Amino acid sequence: MVKIGNIELPDFPLLLAPMEDVSDPPFRALCKEQGADVVYTEFVSSEGLIRNAAKSVMKLDIYEKERPVGIQIFGANLDSMLQTIDIVAESKPDIIDINFGCPVKKVVSKGAGAGILKDICLMEQLTAEMVKRTDIPVTVKTRLGWDHDSIKIVEVAERLQDVGIKSIAIHGRTRAQMYKGEADWKPIAAVKNNPRMHIPVFGNGDVDSPEKAMLMRDQYGLDGCMIGRATIGNPWFFKQVKHFFETGEHYRPITMQERVEAARRHLQMSIDWKGEILGVFETRRHYTNYFKGIPHFKEHRMKMVTSDASVDVFAAFDEVLEKFGDFQFTN
Repeated sequence: MVKIGNIELPDFPLLLAPMEDVSDPPFRALCKEQGADVVYTEFVSSEGLIRNAAKSVMKLDIYEKERPVGIQIFGANLDSMLQTIDIVAESKPDIIDINFGCPVKKVVSKGAGAGILKDICLMEQLTAEMVKRTDIPVTVKTRLGWDHDSIKIVEVAERLQDVGIKSIAIHGRTRAQMYKGEADWKPIAAVKNNPRMHIPVFGNGDVDSPEKAMLMRDQYGLDGCMIGRATIGNPWFFKQVKHFFETGEHYRPITMQERVEAARRHLQMSIDWKGEILGVFETRRHYTNYFKGIPHFKEHRMKMVTSDASVDVFAAFDEVLEKFGDFQFTN
């Protein structure tokens, strides 16, 4: 059993990573149904939240069926982050996660996200004050370091643990790497193998197959796996990994019927939550992966990603099922 504070999770839990414009309530619901043990919101700007920006406030929407669910926040100003803790706590998440890993320039340039990796003392101070502010378990997601020459993740993780975080998820790249090259899990294993560490250490980065999840568990000895990009358009990834763990065999291919049904539900839940315009627009990024691998599919994909009215997207789903219903996926 793995525990984040008092939250009990199964052995080697699978966590849905917080992803901007992806990890919204509809997608989290689909992933939860397919076996995600913990789900996280999109990251929420502390500055946007304290200014009551509509987009930031909307990201605080969580539902009982998602639990345990974490709200992830980012920022670099202590006063703003403490105010954010108070606002977020009103939504009653199970976990409050601090983003110390986002590599995007507009975040980093303000000293937030991975930008704080250049000032470990500030990172520790900020975390300590936030932990003191709430009874909700505070966790951290971060990267190995700012660049290859400044990787101090073993020390950083220990210092953050010592000021009270309840788990740490580490992406196996530096900020300088962005998302290029291969994720290096060896430094994450070094954190886990530090005899002073007693909180869960979760690995993140490049887990795009059940085999890689098993490698992270068995060879690197981590406590769990946080999965991001591999789940886009594939909420079944969690089920696939768990089936592989239990049987040593790959889960059967997801059928066309199941894919169309998931895409339909995803779109409808998005419309119900965001309204017609945003619901249609922000679900588009998932369709390529829902229907990946189908030959001569461009015409149908274009209808899905260019139609502005949901009735047309739903009609495109019907056409796909009618024309490709018997298509056999290989994975």
